[in-house]
Amino acid sequence: MQVIIPVLSHFGLQVCPLPTALLSTHTGGFEGFTFLDLTDEMKKIMTHWKSLNLRFDAIYSGFLGNAAQIDTVSTAIRDFPDMNAVIMVDPVMGDNGEIYKTYTPEMCAGMHRLCENAHIITPNLTEACLLAGIPYDPSPDEKKALEILEKVSVICKTGHKAVILHGVSRGDRISTYYSDSLTADNDVGRIDSPYCPAFFPGCGDLLASLILGEVMSGAKIGLSVSKASDFISKASFATLEEGTPHNWGIEFEKLLEDFEI
Repeated sequence: MQVIIPVLSHFGLQVCPLPTALLSTHTGGFEGFTFLDLTDEMKKIMTHWKSLNLRFDAIYSGFLGNAAQIDTVSTAIRDFPDMNAVIMVDPVMGDNGEIYKTYTPEMCAGMHRLCENAHIITPNLTEACLLAGIPYDPSPDEKKALEILEKVSVICKTGHKAVILHGVSRGDRISTYYSDSLTADNDVGRIDSPYCPAFFPGCGDLLASLILGEVMSGAKIGLSVSKASDFISKASFATLEEGTPHNWGIEFEKLLEDFEI
């Protein structure tokens, strides 16, 4: 959420957060982190929103703290979208071939169901393989990557949809694949970025937030992915040069004002 809110605010969008959990740190790279489950509070917030007859132009689901929250978010997707609202699901489940410590098999199955209601899905390679039921391969060839992309795309039941598959290793570059029938006529493409020799948490949140901001501003998925990938590459190398501990996450804040909408 520390990534999502400033990025979407940069696009002039008013963000109404529905927090799922309060953590002392993110769940990757830190031991002994604290975790406060906010499932009950989520339901209270939604009840209040319903009393105000609120409707939203977009609904963006990210990190979820337990299986019950998947049902809660499904209810939000049913009750709160305005006409023509964009539903984005970032299926946060794991990275680098490993599932996050807070995620259970039940949650992974629930995430699959949640993605059925999305217009945009933004899995990394690990998450895409989980959704598609394919064994994880850190460096799939072009044919395999497109196969994974297609299998994830089939999950969406919304008709017009877009899937962005990111974090595909290509030696000296990182590839992001996309399929788009939401803002284009069945466009499929790949965007390559220079490989940064460091892993910074938050890149997935940054990518999804930039893409949603771009789409809400009227951009097509292909252009959105290209701009977001370029920005993340610049921010990654800037973070590396700064010497910040990797598990502190990607430092994008100083560069955000230069991101042209």
